[in-house]
Amino acid sequence: MATQGVKRKLTAILSADAKDYSRLMGEDEDATFHTLTSCLKVMTTLIQQHRGRVVGSPGDAILAEFASVVDAVRCAVDIQKELRARNAELPQNRRMEFRIGINLGDVIEEGDQIYGDGVNIAARIEGLAEGGGICISKTVFNHVKKTLSLGYEYLGEHTVKNIAEPVTVYRVLMEPEAAGKVIGKERAEPRKGQRAALAVIIVLLLLAGGLLIWRAASPPVEVASVEKMAFPLPDKPSIAVLPFDNLSEDPKQDYFSDGITEEIITALSRIPKLFVIARNSTFTYKGKPVKVQQVSEELGVRYVLEGSVRKGGDKIRITAQLIDALTGHHLWAERYDRNPKDIFTVQDEITKKIITAMQVKLTEGEQARAAEKGTTNLDAYLKCLQASELVHRVNMESIVLAKQLAEEAIALDPDYAWAYYVLGRAYHVGMWFGGGISPKQSIARAIELVKKAIALDDTLAEAHGRLGFLYSMTRQYDKGVAEAEKAVALNPNSAMAHVMLGKTLVFAGRWEESIPEYKKAIRLNPIPPNMYFYSLGLSYAWTGQHEEAITWCEKAVRQEPDSLFAHIMMAVVYSLSGRDEAARVEAAEILRINPKLSLGKLEKKVTYKNQEDKECFIGALRRAGLK
Repeated sequence: MATQGVKRKLTAILSADAKDYSRLMGEDEDATFHTLTSCLKVMTTLIQQHRGRVVGSPGDAILAEFASVVDAVRCAVDIQKELRARNAELPQNRRMEFRIGINLGDVIEEGDQIYGDGVNIAARIEGLAEGGGICISKTVFNHVKKTLSLGYEYLGEHTVKNIAEPVTVYRVLMEPEAAGKVIGKERAEPRKGQRAALAVIIVLLLLAGGLLIWRAASPPVEVASVEKMAFPLPDKPSIAVLPFDNLSEDPKQDYFSDGITEEIITALSRIPKLFVIARNSTFTYKGKPVKVQQVSEELGVRYVLEGSVRKGGDKIRITAQLIDALTGHHLWAERYDRNPKDIFTVQDEITKKIITAMQVKLTEGEQARAAEKGTTNLDAYLKCLQASELVHRVNMESIVLAKQLAEEAIALDPDYAWAYYVLGRAYHVGMWFGGGISPKQSIARAIELVKKAIALDDTLAEAHGRLGFLYSMTRQYDKGVAEAEKAVALNPNSAMAHVMLGKTLVFAGRWEESIPEYKKAIRLNPIPPNMYFYSLGLSYAWTGQHEEAITWCEKAVRQEPDSLFAHIMMAVVYSLSGRDEAARVEAAEILRINPKLSLGKLEKKVTYKNQEDKECFIGALRRAGLK
């Protein structure tokens, strides 16, 4: 039965993304960004001209919908022709080709967004296309085969991620001489008797040969290249856990699948013998049609875990598969049909299976740390997941709701350490938004809550790291560094722990020592928040390495052009580097974002231990033109 209030519709979905985007960015970020922007603008214009609507454009991808399948395919052809013409003007190694997939399917519509298997299938089909090519589903083919002057090549049935039934795919042939042709047509379906006999033979062969394993049914995975990796492979097993797809009919259940992903990342990161990519980086792939090969090469890891969650009523289905990107082999896969109350057991089992498949031998103490759990109260756990997800949004409305949910979780389980940490984090982040209490009161409350979390569970690395940062903000520098160092000792895989240690060292005047901590954080979180970039840039500036400082701060500004702090650090770095005109441009950007910013108020929030550091920081902004 359909969920009450859910609006559904049939629509044609076009999904596209850039081929070799990570390689292009690695070779020349500025040129690639310029080319990508130009390509997306062309695609958006053509989509609108063909009566389509752009649903979203995350990173190097674009998603659009059309009321007409014919319009969608015509648009895709025009896009590829236009991009091909533009690529002809570029050197071979700088050309940006897009893969396009089109599906006709039923989707859930919520506001301006669309969700569901119809969208997922379009994304999977796009992954089967070549650069500069178009692939379509059988439903699309049936609608356009006699309407458009195009040719088609039957590519067969493909088992694609998180879709129960195989998807029949065709490649669009755009050459004039291919018009009207269908190459490699589908085989006729076997009759009922033939199907039964065939099924018996297959079962007998599988049983006789011992081939009844999941891997045999898995689609091939393109092998990653160590030479193409953006970072050197670590000297221990390395893994990226991709966001589990939410296959529930309610898109608002994202917090549940995201929470499971984050719990698995947290459990794995507690194991010192592993190298685990941080949540922030893997979540940049959320909702995007990415290949294991791409993830491996962009993040510099050997193993990739992907999965899905379907939650409905009193049942959940969780699937997970672990892939060795260097061999393309599926090392392990499992499906769990459970009651939501069993979620903690499932998470434990997945973690143990991953560790075993990666052939990592743990001591008894390490096994215990991997299986740590904060609560057995499902309602408290779910509320804490929602609160944590809301804090990530970093806005006043979300912070208020996050506080409420975290407090409700604590009421349900007063011994739930993670709930106190999430509430403390909400107060820390919320200090920048006001919300009825002063920044001083927010910090005091945050310290109180984080200390409570540590008292309940002294192994929470994130809590120790945040407490260290909070101590530095209240001028307790030695205590701050001690707490942040403990965080890194507890969890050397935590990018946030390394960032917090870097920041506490900076507040204590130990700028040189902060640089390796920031660099470790960026390796663990290769696609980080811009705070990682401008923090490292500022430390480079303070140690006289001005070109490095400018490089990292410019990355922060490019990543988030409306980030107040990125522009503040950029202005300081330009000023300290003697680039006064560039510093004044940044000052204008600061006032564009926050016209009421004053150095007097900012100075009160700069709690550096060394007075000369504070004077240098404020002086650099004053020279840039701020008052």
